[in-house]
Amino acid sequence: MIQLQKKSAHHLISAYNQMMKEMRDAFEQADASDMSLQKSLDLARHQAVHLGEVTAEEAFEIGEYIKRDINDAAEYMMDSSAEYYDWLMLDIEIIERKVIDLFLSVADHTRIELEQFKQPVSLPEQIPVYKSGEITGPGSLICEGCGKAKPFLSSDEITDCQQCGHDRFIRRQPSDI
Repeated sequence: MIQLQKKSAHHLISAYNQMMKEMRDAFEQADASDMSLQKSLDLARHQAVHLGEVTAEEAFEIGEYIKRDINDAAEYMMDSSAEYYDWLMLDIEIIERKVIDLFLSVADHTRIELEQFKQPVSLPEQIPVYKSGEITGPGSLICEGCGKAKPFLSSDEITDCQQCGHDRFIRRQPSDI
């Protein structure tokens, strides 16, 4: 995990958002058959490092956060036939629209990619765990310690639960709604 104490979380959050924008642009500029989540992520990582926004190690780690967030959203939409906004569990009116549009665009391409390859969705024991100190996109995380929801209105650093101090979270699953 990137040591956020060495660089400001704001710097890494900005890089997360910029990499998401690069990925969306890659999907929009390429033929659907020529672009995949991994290819767009690799291009975004390369561009972030090339522009000097982050180091190669930071770009890799941020890319892993993005991949986790996008796969989680895409699998939810495939599994439940629900809309992305349901997955967020937030009032869409209060979320920064630009961030939502970026995230939705890439998540939808990923959903289509997963459907084409008929990849099975993750089993319940493979639910992604989100940890304090990592960066995440918009949505709500649930504290594994006390069950309290922790909303993220845009990309941000995950911090310990304010209620119990626990440092591990999950996204609420369709059966929990």
